[in-house]
Amino acid sequence: MHTNTATSRQPLGGSETYFIRSGYSSRDWVEYFLDETDDTVTWQPDVYPYTAARAKELGRDVMIDIGFERADLRFNGEWLNKVTLPELVGVLARVPVSMSLQREDFRTRLADGHGLSVAEFVYSVVMAWDSVAIDADVELGGVDQLLNLQMCRKVMEISEQDPEVVITTPLIEGTDGTGTKMSKSKGNYVGLTASADDVYGRLMSIPDHLTEPYLQLLTEWTDDEIRVITKRLEEGTAHPMAIKRILAGEVVAALHGLDAAAAARAEFTARFSKRSFGDTQNLPVVTLKDHADDTIGALVSRTLDFAPSISAVRRVAQQKGLRLIRETDGDQQATPLTEASVQQTLGEVVSEAGALEGAELYLKVGRKVARIDV
Repeated sequence: MHTNTATSRQPLGGSETYFIRSGYSSRDWVEYFLDETDDTVTWQPDVYPYTAARAKELGRDVMIDIGFERADLRFNGEWLNKVTLPELVGVLARVPVSMSLQREDFRTRLADGHGLSVAEFVYSVVMAWDSVAIDADVELGGVDQLLNLQMCRKVMEISEQDPEVVITTPLIEGTDGTGTKMSKSKGNYVGLTASADDVYGRLMSIPDHLTEPYLQLLTEWTDDEIRVITKRLEEGTAHPMAIKRILAGEVVAALHGLDAAAAARAEFTARFSKRSFGDTQNLPVVTLKDHADDTIGALVSRTLDFAPSISAVRRVAQQKGLRLIRETDGDQQATPLTEASVQQTLGEVVSEAGALEGAELYLKVGRKVARIDV
């Protein structure tokens, strides 16, 4: 989920205004737009009844990241609700269509014969109105927003304002390592307000090839330090898991403090490095009595929230990461669960596991584990 921050001009030492953009769903005026979660589809009008509350939540996350106590968080309904049709048409008449057609995804969709709505052309102008309204000096956004940010500068010129300075940042690739950007809707993200254990666990589960870019984007390591580590990883003199532990610890420490980082590391080690899950604290628990009729897919994605969807659970099963663990006196017996198992109920899967006398059951999904009380 991209986040843009625009800063308005104020006297030096005065109260800064930070206008937070974090996708359409964080706006308080969204009747005509949807969140850009998929660059390949045409967006349709929709209404988010939870928008105001969600905006505050996302704004809080961003404010934590910014850390400015004097910031003034604004909602763009304050000015967009007052825009008249003559005002909008007056600006649109001075904006060339070619500016929007610079977007590669627009050109690709038109070349492939797919639809492109007028609302999609207008969006960047509406976004620019925000910069005009707060007379922005600087706007910070992901590199994928560069063309939209250039539109902000254009509309500010039309409005006889000094164009804002645009600063773009690299996109953070999602924790799944598929090449898509980090996004809550795809479940491949690390939340700023997530618990220390969750942040640590998500970063420990990233593919090895993400270690270097994450060190660059999420830590204060210098380029020289990262090059040394990258070379050692290539030579095999440093273990990827050891570097991930450092990465995860630094990010957790930045968000929650050093003590929380140490505790998260200890908890992760107990949960995934020891043979016995029985020694691990804070494991989520599901009872067979209450969930016997739940399918494994529903249990993992909804009850435990270990995966963003049932389809994601199937993918874990395909990769042999879905297992039923039977533990007796520290000894473990793992039963791989197949794609077909995802549609089976918990009761059926446990029944097929055989005799359980004196044993404890655990469901392992990738690196995540839950205890099953029988």
